[in-house]
Amino acid sequence: MARQSISFTRPNDEWLKTQVDNQEYSSKSELVNDLIRQARNQQIEIDWIRAKLEKSENSGFTNDSKEQILTQSKSRLNDQV
Repeated sequence: MARQSISFTRPNDEWLKTQVDNQEYSSKSELVNDLIRQARNQQIEIDWIRAKLEKSENSGFTNDSKEQILTQSKSRLNDQV
């Protein structure tokens, strides 16, 4: 593993210490690595949503009513199951 030296604000350092003291994590390093993993996973989800939104925006507009759109969406979901 790469070794890093980082500084924390006092509130963040106290929070990290509390998590370790409560035995949620065995060390600050483990906790920071877990937080980074969570952030990376969130970024993957954000990128996926962003791609879906861009695809939708680029597909054009519709004159369908909201009821028609809802029916079509439900139908597509049922087809995927």
